Amino acid sequence: MKRVERLHALTETLRRSGSRGVSAERLAREFEVSVRTVKRDLDALERSGAPIWSRPGPGGGYGLAAGSSLPPISLSPSQAVALMAAVAAAPDAPYADLASAAVRKIVDVLDPRTRERAVDLAGRVWVEGSPGASRIVRSALEQAMLEQRVVRIRYVAQDGATTTRDVEPVLFASNGGRWYLIGWCRLRDAMRWFAVHRIERAHVTAAECAGHTVAEVGESPEHARPVHGSRMT
Repeated sequence: MKRVERLHALTETLRRSGSRGVSAERLAREFEVSVRTVKRDLDALERSGAPIWSRPGPGGGYGLAAGSSLPPISLSPSQAVALMAAVAAAPDAPYADLASAAVRKIVDVLDPRTRERAVDLAGRVWVEGSPGASRIVRSALEQAMLEQRVVRIRYVAQDGATTTRDVEPVLFASNGGRWYLIGWCRLRDAMRWFAVHRIERAHVTAAECAGHTVAEVGESPEHARPVHGSRMT
């Protein structure tokens, strides 16, 4: 059994064990590998984001939290590099740091041969991408969007005028090579587009958003669509 297949099977065994758990010795016998190999596989699954728990002592073992799932790990070298390239080419995109971490986790649990070929192929793909907004600002905007809380921003308009505004985030949009935060501006009492690279400071407040929807934003830019796209529906 190839390692990637064993990781899939190992995950299902842990899930089926439920709250009882299963020992490393039993897993080693089932998959006909050493206990050391089983523990190395368990470490790889944990690094990939799997919520594995362990219970020491007699009667202890390993298990997987109920309802959990793993990121896809059965990828071809080309698919792995496609993920690397997409993330590397868009360092200013929302949640780009988390995307980079996710890709690293996925690559870590690929079988060694696939990982080696993917790393070699990745060295043959160059991208250009320089962040236009500070990581602190982007992190605050991402948190506000996720938690649907008001974010206080210091914004520099195109004419150089600086204002401080409380904004209820509704969505992120990419248009003309720039990222924008679109939200309900409490200063203007209207929906506004804010170029992320013009936001000097951002602070997530304790105030909850009032519930403005994407439909209130109006028509999207030409060719714009949600990131899940039609291929995932």
